[in-house]
Amino acid sequence: MDVDPAAIRAAARPAPDFFAGFEERVHPLPEGHVRYRIGGSGPPLLLLHGHPQTSAMWHRVAPALARGHTVICPDLRGYGRSWAPPPQEDHAQMSKRAMAGDLLALMDALGADRFAVGAHDRGARVGHRMAADHPGRVRILLTLDIAPTREMYAEGGAGFAADYWWWFWLIQPSPLPERMISADPDWYWCRKCCTFPRGAPFAAEALEEYLACWREPATVAAACEDYRAAWTVDIAHDDAEPGPMDVPVHALWAEEGAVGRHFDPLALWRRRARTVTGRAIPGGHFLAETNPGAVLSEWEPILSGLRAPPRAPRTPPPAGPA
Repeated sequence: MDVDPAAIRAAARPAPDFFAGFEERVHPLPEGHVRYRIGGSGPPLLLLHGHPQTSAMWHRVAPALARGHTVICPDLRGYGRSWAPPPQEDHAQMSKRAMAGDLLALMDALGADRFAVGAHDRGARVGHRMAADHPGRVRILLTLDIAPTREMYAEGGAGFAADYWWWFWLIQPSPLPERMISADPDWYWCRKCCTFPRGAPFAAEALEEYLACWREPATVAAACEDYRAAWTVDIAHDDAEPGPMDVPVHALWAEEGAVGRHFDPLALWRRRARTVTGRAIPGGHFLAETNPGAVLSEWEPILSGLRAPPRAPRTPPPAGPA
């Protein structure tokens, strides 16, 4: 299926309340920085985006969640306007453990000792590693349209490989995917994201942010390294887990998506966590953008029901370049 990026951009409509009430900030790291959006007040909630997007994907749910929480929406390492580490032979710089480390440093700076995590796609893999490595920090992991990495690679068949072709293409040695993507990044992004069921249109502000970031060669390289890490060092970290983690998982997946078609998400998450709930909800892969009402209906009662909410994080002044 071919796509026309110009037509997709023309079909996008502005979101007049795009991240209403949120500020954009930058947290410095020893080697780089994390760019993030923050808004609201109350117990901290960390929202992690998927590939190949940015924190902009949360614009339809974050303002509602901010009525009862301090909502922090970072750009993951290698994506958006956060730092993109240079490639390494072992790909460890884009391991989910390394990506989670950036975010734990951010939450430390905000004074958030414990927090809930809501995460989509690749961000849920970061959330899984964070919860498994630091169960005392993560109160609950809320996932969107994803199952654990090791199990999906191990048990996905030919149908899954056809649906999720980029899982197997982006892991090819550099510079094969990097050069091909960078030849026409807008076309690649739209081909990847706008042929999902209900994958388009995105809000104009979000789409422009996605495309602008994806035109950066460093972002393309980091994204490929993200996938190379997923099938090497990340699986090694998964294999080393001593057993199911104690952090509860609530997993949602798209009725029209490939995850539920090829896998039993609850069964796979139960190999990773002792307490797992969830179900399929209407929509395609980009649930937070195409069916935000369903996501909020699932998440808000769970978040409201968390007992003994920790103190809200402080909001330091911006540091570094915006």
